[in-house]
Amino acid sequence: MSGKRMKTKEKTTRIINEKTPLLVLAGPMFVELFLNIFLNNVDTLMLSHYNENDVGSVGNANQVMFFLILMFNIIATSTSVVVAQYLGAKKTDKMNRIYSLAVIVNLFFGIILSGMLVLFKYQVLGFLNVSEEMLPGAALYIDIVGGGLFLQAVYNVMLQILRCNGYSKVGMYVSVVINLINIGGNYLFLYGPLKFLNLGIGGVAISTVTARLIAVIIAIAFFYRAKIGKLSIRELIPFPGKLLGQMIKIGLPSAGENLSYNMYQIVLLSFINSMGNDSVNARVYCNSLISFAMVFSNASAMATQIITGHLVGAGKQDVAYKRVFKTLSVSMPITVGLATLNFIFCPYTLSIFTSNQAIIELGRGIMLVDIFIEAGRCLNMTFVNSLKAAGAYIFPLIVGLITMWGLGATVGYTLGVALGFGVAGVFAGTATDECLRGLIVLWYWAKKKWYGKSLVKENNAD
Repeated sequence: MSGKRMKTKEKTTRIINEKTPLLVLAGPMFVELFLNIFLNNVDTLMLSHYNENDVGSVGNANQVMFFLILMFNIIATSTSVVVAQYLGAKKTDKMNRIYSLAVIVNLFFGIILSGMLVLFKYQVLGFLNVSEEMLPGAALYIDIVGGGLFLQAVYNVMLQILRCNGYSKVGMYVSVVINLINIGGNYLFLYGPLKFLNLGIGGVAISTVTARLIAVIIAIAFFYRAKIGKLSIRELIPFPGKLLGQMIKIGLPSAGENLSYNMYQIVLLSFINSMGNDSVNARVYCNSLISFAMVFSNASAMATQIITGHLVGAGKQDVAYKRVFKTLSVSMPITVGLATLNFIFCPYTLSIFTSNQAIIELGRGIMLVDIFIEAGRCLNMTFVNSLKAAGAYIFPLIVGLITMWGLGATVGYTLGVALGFGVAGVFAGTATDECLRGLIVLWYWAKKKWYGKSLVKENNAD
């Protein structure tokens, strides 16, 4: 029955169970993530030929905004877990309330955080040690893209709702649309008819916000067209306080690990900013290439999370246990292989972005270390996502806090700054963190310590 539709007069949903092929969900997610990475790389590539300092400006601004996007995922992550488990358990009577609560609360939360980011942007950028050359561009990008970041908050929730209902292709189609909009907008402002406005980063930012607005509109329109459910403030009367509390209880530790990781990356970025603009740009360019190495394992982990949530909700823990190891056996060799190819060809691929040989040489060291980073990250994404889907959301947070700050930051500072190995030394700290943390969460899953943590049986929220 996997992949088939169940239809009623009110809604349409798709069954996800142990027979659902991984690629049914992971395939569209892979394309979606690949296109999103391509979108980011197009921004970097276009800006690198317009003004190289703008690349670092946008890189610093994006690092801050990634932090806020992860905060939006407090609700988005819990939405994924709750929706998947409830659909797996065939308890559909509260779905509209869950959908409405998630979207409206994240919209409200997003508006507040977007406003705070714009108001305190200079304090945040100062903490990152952003250079004087890059500061104005970073501030402008935050004003425009950061001010509209609440759009991403809504889209993140809608995307999780659609995926858990079996519509993983929607994100792929949306990515195609926003890529076209973003590339077209960038060209208009940087090299095309609107070049005379001399907006530079401002033009790129306008393209990004426009693309995100259209993404939200498409996601909501499909939600109604597929008759998945409805969004209404009336669903929140009386306000479902217990349900929100349950979602925060799930989402806060789940997203807390990601929040800590992003804060940790911000600290590492502050180390790199102190090494000069070449190191900052080397990091940005390398991250553009690195993102391709992790895209398959990320898509596989996200798809497995949804399948695991449905299986655990249906009481099939043993099936979920084996399914996750099957995913790892496919994603690990592909991920490590892609990272190795990245290292081999990086002298040529980095030259697409820059002709600065100092940056390319720094990039070679980064890409070598990244082979080890991707191996550990593949373990983390696979098992941490599955643990969250199973309801074991506390353990990944605790392990992440210990290894990120106890190993990643300290080893990164010691090797990169104190011992003078530069940006590659900072990345070596991340490799240490990822590999050890990955082995720990693998052990936790293998020992079946997550059994019995399903959320459905204990959530009787109104």
